[in-house]
Amino acid sequence: MTAVAPAGVRFHHGSLVIPAGAVHTTPLGYDRDSVPIGAPLPLAASAELVHRLSGCGEVVVAFEGKLGDTLLALSGVRAVLDWLRLRSVRVAVRAVGPYAGLIARTGLITKPQPTPPSGWRAVIGDRAGIEAHGSEAVVSLVLDPAAPPCWSSDGRAHPDLPTRHYLALERRLGIRLPDTAPFAPTLATGPNNLVEELRSVGWLGGLTVAAITATSWPERKDYTAQRYIELVEHIAEAQQAQARLLLIGGNPGDGLRIAAKAPRRHVQALRIDGMPADGLADLFPHCHLIVGNDTGLTHLAAMARRRDGSPPPVIGLYSRHSHSKWRTGLPHHHAVATALSDRMHQGDLCPVRDAIAPDTNIHMDAFPPAALAQVGLELLNGVRP
Repeated sequence: MTAVAPAGVRFHHGSLVIPAGAVHTTPLGYDRDSVPIGAPLPLAASAELVHRLSGCGEVVVAFEGKLGDTLLALSGVRAVLDWLRLRSVRVAVRAVGPYAGLIARTGLITKPQPTPPSGWRAVIGDRAGIEAHGSEAVVSLVLDPAAPPCWSSDGRAHPDLPTRHYLALERRLGIRLPDTAPFAPTLATGPNNLVEELRSVGWLGGLTVAAITATSWPERKDYTAQRYIELVEHIAEAQQAQARLLLIGGNPGDGLRIAAKAPRRHVQALRIDGMPADGLADLFPHCHLIVGNDTGLTHLAAMARRRDGSPPPVIGLYSRHSHSKWRTGLPHHHAVATALSDRMHQGDLCPVRDAIAPDTNIHMDAFPPAALAQVGLELLNGVRP
């Protein structure tokens, strides 16, 4: 169930089950739970796609666009590789482009890779990646976030993008694939020099909160450092603890920049700009709580896992776009959303693509820091808000 947060805003737990009748969906066309893994679906497969993939000796994973779209689309890569394994088609798999290192952390790219491939090449990625690397491919699969609908089956809706991508390809390939929700892969962590340095000076000890300010649309989607500081002050005061706030933002192309902000009574804040996504994947699991808008680094934070497998709670802030579509579907990835975001979720709409509310004045000031702090406190205390 959902719980009321600030006025006009609702909290949505990451493990919430959404009934099919509550939102606009497209029927999957079969009861997935009743079809054995590897069995043909009661739908015709795409014969040409199956033929070409079956003859491939190499799969190239190529994403060149936005980080968030890439991360949420990796379940589509998983679907193709799951199908190839079920069909016993042996292929070499490699990732190219700016996200190759992150993709390798999912375990989708097996090592060591097979010997140089024979047969055709398939390229899976976004449009920019396929344009850059698909000239010699016999088949190219574009994982466009606007393409797969919100599926429904077994009486429930499946709105998150990783599930949409996986099930869309399962239908086209015509075989019940093995994966089950949540479909988003997770990212393995490893040693990191900056993380060790922060730990050595006490920045990762005690209560540590990461706040994501990086966004492609700062005038509408940046919650701002000041609001994040107020939020963490409320949390620290309630817990009678000194909190450390990591303000994450910036473009990695500008280089790493770290600066301490003036300390508050209960909060010490450190601004980290330009840290590569690979490094942030190592940093996020050391935090106790992560808050961010619906941007790629928030998805990254949700997918990065601790070595013991227990992830910190992640809260996404959704003022304009659907809070259910633009999430990983992982149970610890929660949402706080405005009424407009709820309507986009219910109708499976996009305010920009569908020109529903492109000029709305609903921005990030819809989320009062004190009310968000209460949600964060309950998650930190293991209570479902």
